[in-house]
Order: sequence, then structure tokens, then C-alpha cells
Amino acid sequence: MAGSYAHPEAFVETAWVAEHLSDPKVRIIEVDVDTAAYDTGHIPGAIGWNWHTDLSDRVRRDLIPKAELEHLLGQAGVTADTTVVLYGDNNNWFAAWAFWQLKLYGHRDARLMNGGRKKWAAENRSLDTVVPSYAATSYHAKDPDSSIRALRDQVLASIGRSDTVLVDVRGPKEYSGELLAPENLPQEGAQRGGHIPGAVNIPWGLAVRDDGTFKSPEELATLYQSKGVTPDKNVTAYCRIGERSSHTWFVLKYLLGYEKVRNYDGSWTEWGSLVGVPIEK
Repeated sequence: MAGSYAHPEAFVETAWVAEHLSDPKVRIIEVDVDTAAYDTGHIPGAIGWNWHTDLSDRVRRDLIPKAELEHLLGQAGVTADTTVVLYGDNNNWFAAWAFWQLKLYGHRDARLMNGGRKKWAAENRSLDTVVPSYAATSYHAKDPDSSIRALRDQVLASIGRSDTVLVDVRGPKEYSGELLAPENLPQEGAQRGGHIPGAVNIPWGLAVRDDGTFKSPEELATLYQSKGVTPDKNVTAYCRIGERSSHTWFVLKYLLGYEKVRNYDGSWTEWGSLVGVPIEK
């Protein structure tokens, strides 16, 4: 319907969060690029997850296995019926990545806080440095939903297909191959620069306003469809390590209602180091 997001239940506003700080059915979780940000002050009652140590396998490059996610959610006092609200810095980069992982493992009610940490702070809402503790639960996750994750062989097989579109959500200099990472982050993670052949460049940040909140459904539809990213296509989003593309995945799937959209979390750090795969500059 014109003027409406496809799944408005997938995000909440800061005012909603402020009204539910003491709601036992709601658990607020902060996930930041800057892993020290949580300790400087966070939404009262919020749990802090470190994207590097809590949400990544610490031996091999992969997501945490099902059992580790179950432990993480259980320690946060989350049950299958808990509304999990995720937020973070950089307009929800890693909050979106955590959201994607929760959906990968089947958590029913996960939501992003629109505008993230930036908007909460801009509204002068309360921050706390107390690390909360909740009674542990025995959380049971579902098996991974492969329909929302793209692996490298799937991406390779999709190149050149008319029914498929790849969306490179990195900045223009990363897309061109001039940079291997955002300008404010270390230049590491791939042997070569460039982009996957045929991928269109729609930087993730174009989906949000200056205050970090999502643009209107009409603006978002124009942004993606003008580049050929239409709902009839099989869409795969990627970035450098998968967090910015999780944000675009969220926008396409939950705000615009695209049914066939995946996140390639291997992203450029994997593709740019693979032997024998094609690269464009």
C-alpha cells in the first residue's frame, strides 16, 4: 500500500523503547561497531553484545553456531516469545547484522530501533552505565534458514543471470577498487579491490536520513528500483564483512517487502581473496 512499509512491525521508534524499558516481555540489546561504546552509556536495561566475540565464530570465519546463539540469548533472559529490540551506532550497522542472525536462527519477534544509538542520544534520552543481569533461560533456536543467506558458490553461479541482481552496498571508492575498506576503518581484509561482476552500487547509507531513521517507502522504492533492484528479482546484498549489507537486506525485505533477498556475509573480504573468481573495477 502506498505510503506504508511492508512490515512496520520489524522496527520500533525510540519513544516506543522508552515506554517499554521495564517491560519483562521486551529485551533491548545494543551491538556497536565501536565495541567500547556500550560501556560509556547505554539504554537502561540494555544488554551489550560484542559483534566480534559474541556474534562471530572465534576460530574460523563464520557466524556463531546454533548452540552458541542459544547460550547468548539464554544468558540475556530471552525466550521464544521475547520481543528483542536491537540498536547500535553507525545507524544500526551491527544491530542489523545481529537482527539478521536472529532471523537466520528463527527468532520470531526481533526488531530494530529506528535511528539507533544516534537518535536516542540526540533526543537526550537517559543513558546508564549499569550492566544489567537477567535470570537465565533455556533458549531453543531453529536450524539456520538458508533462504536468507548467500554463500560464495551461490553468488558465483548467479553472475550474469537475468533473474538475479547483486547489490554492492559499500562506498563508491570501495566499489571501484580504490579502497578495500571504508575510509575511517583499517585497509585490511581482501587481497584485491573492485566488485563482483554486474553488481550495482547502492551505498547502504542512502536508505537513511541524516538522523539515521529510514527514508519513506516511496524514497526507498525509487532508490533501488531505479538501479534495477526490483521485487521480481533474486537479490543478494554484500559489503565488506556483511554488516552493512545486513542493513540493506533489512530495508529490502522488511521495509519494501522483497521476498527473494539474501545477505552474502562473506562479502568482499572473502570474494576479494578467492583464487580464480572474476572481479570488475
